[in-house]
Amino acid sequence: MSRSAWRMWTGVRRASAALIAAVAAALVLTACAGQDGTAASPSPPRQSAAGDATEGGGPTPSKGPGEAAAPLERSAPQRVAIPSLGVSSGLETLGQSGDGAMTTPKDPDLAGWYEPGPTPGSRGPAVIAGHVTWNGADAVFKKLKTMKAGDTIEVTREDGKTATFAVDRVEEYPKKKFPTLDVYKNIDHAGLRLITCGGEFDADRNYYPNNVTVFASMTGVA
Repeated sequence: MSRSAWRMWTGVRRASAALIAAVAAALVLTACAGQDGTAASPSPPRQSAAGDATEGGGPTPSKGPGEAAAPLERSAPQRVAIPSLGVSSGLETLGQSGDGAMTTPKDPDLAGWYEPGPTPGSRGPAVIAGHVTWNGADAVFKKLKTMKAGDTIEVTREDGKTATFAVDRVEEYPKKKFPTLDVYKNIDHAGLRLITCGGEFDADRNYYPNNVTVFASMTGVA
């Protein structure tokens, strides 16, 4: 394979990974509340002619020299820990249902990793989702919206490595206006997105109107 062809193939692979993550995001938005919130999933984002899931067509620059750790090879995550919240959870594997919607954790006390997307620690925005409540009781990501910039997230991987992430920011978006492409666009470092539902619970509709999204970047590996 020629050098130019190899560069093109590498670019396509990276763009495809970003697109998968974006699709995951679009599918999880209204499903993260479990039995306390139901709605049809929005459509996946459109893919550009170049096969990129970003509007700009290129990777987003990393946080800066010395701030982001070099990405790892792909390896499935086994556990996520959030010390500031007292959360330590095994991870269910999430995929897609027959109608194309993203599956959600079956156990409200466990978070779930979207398997078709990047693995936490590998290049790209990995997605971990969890319920905020379940039949009126607090679930694994109940306190997610209280996280602050600088808080740490630790993900133990199948290869025995633990990827440590630092929170960049926490955002809350109306589900109807969720900026899917902005949140899940291609990046050139190992990122992590934690997602749950937010806003005031509407008991009549059995629905949360918002999504809480934690943006984090990998800062170290043990």
